[in-house]
Amino acid sequence: MIAPDQLPYIIALTHLYEGRPRLAREILAVYPDPKEAWDRISLAGKPASWERAMQETEFVRKHQIGTYYLHDADYPHLLAQCPDAPVLLYTKGNINFRDGHFISIVGTRQATERGKLFTRDLVFELAQQLPHLTIISGLAYGIDIAAHRAALEAGIPTLIIPGHGLDRIYPPTHRNEAVRALENGGIVTEYMSGSTPERHHFVARNRIIAGLSECTVVVESRARGGSLITAQMAFDYDRPVFAVPGRCSDDASAGCNCLIRDQRAALLQSPDDLIEAMIWATAERPVQTQLPGMDTNDSDLAPQELTLLNLLREADNGMLVNDLAEEADISYSEIITTLMMLEMKKRVKSFPGGKFMAV
Repeated sequence: MIAPDQLPYIIALTHLYEGRPRLAREILAVYPDPKEAWDRISLAGKPASWERAMQETEFVRKHQIGTYYLHDADYPHLLAQCPDAPVLLYTKGNINFRDGHFISIVGTRQATERGKLFTRDLVFELAQQLPHLTIISGLAYGIDIAAHRAALEAGIPTLIIPGHGLDRIYPPTHRNEAVRALENGGIVTEYMSGSTPERHHFVARNRIIAGLSECTVVVESRARGGSLITAQMAFDYDRPVFAVPGRCSDDASAGCNCLIRDQRAALLQSPDDLIEAMIWATAERPVQTQLPGMDTNDSDLAPQELTLLNLLREADNGMLVNDLAEEADISYSEIITTLMMLEMKKRVKSFPGGKFMAV
């Protein structure tokens, strides 16, 4: 937990380096004590940032806002692994970052009825099979709000990641869902009170959606959109991405189809596809080191796939993607593609932080 006397300095640092979390992290890596880090900085904006920090500290105290500092043990461990994770998170609600599975579900704001129904069915079926499931999304129109509503109806936690501070809800029409989420889940943001829902805020918040999640599901997306940004961020974090396919003529599925075509996402047609790909235990069955009926003959593997699989078999605790690329002398992009193919063939399993293990 953050010491009360340290909080104003952490807030001041995040305000001074707003939009540049990597810089704030670098300074705190050199000077772990936030007060010392603040004292060492010589920038013109310091007085204004300090005044703003004092205001925000009072807002946090008055409204009983939760705060999570990057270097504290209670900071969300999945997000902490991301190089651009926020130094400080503000939260409201009943949130458990430690237990269970965390899945983000995102998609277009102009969702079809098919997409919204698929989202609801996916959440309901996953909630029945996976213990301690949490659904993460951004409260936007379309697929986002469908995911939150489904989680609320299913009685499981849902986390809302807005692009603004905790003094407002956007869009206002989704206030009821946000209030209900406070009872089972909550709201998580890096933005101070008074921060407005600017477009660049929503782009930046997508990394929190991706970073908090073990995997990201894109239900519907047009050829361009925010959900594709979230998917790319998850892909860059070496987190599994799943996309729901659609007909070639469906504009609402164009982005999903491209993700699958470019091998940046695995095809998702049912909850079982996700559970089996993640090799998760369910309420009905324990997790298995080898799935029933899985072919253990390596004859179906390409030479590069076999090379990576053998390296992983020799590593008792798995290997990181970068280490695999160096050991196999294969480019990073080829490694990612090959590992995805091995995952689809159920020969390897991915873990948070970019680690892979042979199954």
